[in-house]
Amino acid sequence: MLRWKVLGLFFFVLSFSVFGQGIEIRKTNSKITIDGNPNELAWNEADSAYNFQQYFPSDTSLAYAPTVARILFDDQFIYVSAILRNPTKDREYITPSLRRDFFGDANDSFSVLFDTFQDNTNAFIFGINPFGVRREGLISNGGTGRSGFSLDWDNKWFGEAVQGDGYWSVEMAIPLKTLRFTENQEQWNVNFYRVDSEYAERSTWSPIPRNYSIINLSTMRKMNWEEPTKKPGSNLSLIPYMTSGVSKDFQNDLPSESDFDIGFDLKYAVTPGLNLDLTVNPDFSQVEVDRQVTNLDRFEIFFPERRQFFLENADLFANYGNFRSRPFFSRRIGVARDESTGQNLQNPIPVGTRLSGKVNNNLRLGFLSMQAGSEDDIGLPSYNFSVLSLQQKVFARSNVSFLFVNKQTFADRGSYDTNLYNRWNRTVGVDYNLASADNRWNGKLYYHQSIDENQPDEAFATGLELSYNVQKWSWRMFSQVIGANYNPEVGFVRRRDIRQISSTLNRTYFPDHGSVQRHGPGIDFDVTGNDQFGLLDWDINLLYDVNWRSSARLSLRLRRQFTYLFNGFDPSGTGGMRLPSDTEYTNNLIIARYNSDQRKEVSFQLSTRSGGYFNGTRINLEGSVNLRYQPLGFTSINFAYNRIRLPDPFNDANLFLIGPRFDFTFTRKLFWTTFVQYNTQIENLNINSRLQWRFAPVSDFFLVYTDNYLATNDEGFINLGPSKSRALVFKLTYWLNF
Repeated sequence: MLRWKVLGLFFFVLSFSVFGQGIEIRKTNSKITIDGNPNELAWNEADSAYNFQQYFPSDTSLAYAPTVARILFDDQFIYVSAILRNPTKDREYITPSLRRDFFGDANDSFSVLFDTFQDNTNAFIFGINPFGVRREGLISNGGTGRSGFSLDWDNKWFGEAVQGDGYWSVEMAIPLKTLRFTENQEQWNVNFYRVDSEYAERSTWSPIPRNYSIINLSTMRKMNWEEPTKKPGSNLSLIPYMTSGVSKDFQNDLPSESDFDIGFDLKYAVTPGLNLDLTVNPDFSQVEVDRQVTNLDRFEIFFPERRQFFLENADLFANYGNFRSRPFFSRRIGVARDESTGQNLQNPIPVGTRLSGKVNNNLRLGFLSMQAGSEDDIGLPSYNFSVLSLQQKVFARSNVSFLFVNKQTFADRGSYDTNLYNRWNRTVGVDYNLASADNRWNGKLYYHQSIDENQPDEAFATGLELSYNVQKWSWRMFSQVIGANYNPEVGFVRRRDIRQISSTLNRTYFPDHGSVQRHGPGIDFDVTGNDQFGLLDWDINLLYDVNWRSSARLSLRLRRQFTYLFNGFDPSGTGGMRLPSDTEYTNNLIIARYNSDQRKEVSFQLSTRSGGYFNGTRINLEGSVNLRYQPLGFTSINFAYNRIRLPDPFNDANLFLIGPRFDFTFTRKLFWTTFVQYNTQIENLNINSRLQWRFAPVSDFFLVYTDNYLATNDEGFINLGPSKSRALVFKLTYWLNF
């Protein structure tokens, strides 16, 4: 026994000495050709990162597939190279397609993370896979939470990969102008990680406990600059666009319309850490359509933002409150909804600007101002939307954030619709975001107040979140109070006039052997009520989660829930007779979700929410099936089926939603995506087909075709009616650096 203790202590000391080191980034005056082969002599002088440690399936050993990364710089670029070896020489690498910004735990890739301000909270990520497909993104909130990782940030950089005998290698050249940092820095934080599909292994240079995210920033290592950082020089980018198209509204028998537009985006680095963005007459016609859902909910459904301009540094604006109550939601700007098709349509935005980034090492600034055009046809005036966000770092990794949102029109009331005209609406808020140095404790405390011309009482929202996470145990609690008159017109509020509290406790087991990587039970509850009606909703759940070493996952919960209807509601979603108000229902149901091994050519995801449903029953099955024919792309089918049975005189329902998707990536520059959605609930079939040609770095030609048909379901057969609307649009963008 003593011998094993001594060996264990020796391994611990050895691990600390090996894994605790940093890396030096040395300057080179030699030319490096970015071709994926790091064979230049300069790489022999570079410091290296080696002895990657396993993150998945275990976190207590060196990686089975070894990786060595190196790093250099000159006056223009940071250079990164890596040799990624495979114990098995004859193998196939996995990629979903050749499209930029790939994503997935089962896809082979190599990534580098830079925390330039050393706050362990925000970072840049650059990645590449064995086929030379690149991605870049931003990490916020320390790499934790729902919105800690975004691939929506785009910029110019260079990278290539080469597949060899028993290895693959990469070279990257990242312009210093692309990054945000200050002058005279002697250190950055850095980490590297690798995903290997053959062994379902994820490994990192700086060790990360497997109960945290692989992009967690709390354990990064130091990157020491051989020379202090210098200002990279002026950084100005202009991205003009041109678009034209033709559309036809058949449903209202309107004549065909054609249009032609031009506009531009401008990006300017005010300081190395602060960026100014200006957009003039932006057009979002190339943005992929929203995925339709079967709406059986009593409250508004949240659809994520997809427009590029609103996504860069989005955490500065969008992460206040929680996902049920946001004081600012950018989709309130420049978006109108077509209820006949369920699609969101573009509303003109003449001009907009955003200033965002780091003022200094501890203070982040975000300012956004957008002018949305009027819609005279429906009596909506032009509004200005302005947002100010300040985020001050406190303690090791926490911050205090302040938000001010202003929606205002400068048009007289005149003939505008009184239901749509409101001279101004404002929201102010303060959030304290907790993140402990060791990442065990995370949380949030916030208070938001909406302000109207005629200020009512109870126009506030406040909440508390707190979580504790160690290897075998995790606990989370959440509480919020939303006033009856809380009205952030530029925000998202799922429910008002509520008091809510919930909590979840999980126990996790990590088997030493076998196919299961982790598993464990849990219990949680959620209770909602208010003063007027008392108890509104509650549920209690028994949980069990299983993760396999193959990357497959199962989540299961048995739920007992209570619902009080204070307003009438049709649970069939068909517009039938409503259940009366002032009635209550208690049900038992099962909720489950399974994700298969994503490394397989055919993979799938299934979920269900079935059992008691108000005064009847519901059988629900949703999911997707994905066929990968790499590297050319994939075909998938998303589907949702709801079989609802209610006693007479209430409606039964069989609701279908089917969405085939065809994604072809002929090369790393030419992509074609077609998305079809058939929804029986709104009797609509939508087709969106998009051809994209990336003819130069971050410069694209788009050709987009959309069509909506009346589609009814007759005993399981689709009856396709006439077209409701049709459009064909092309768009050309070009990125110019000065």
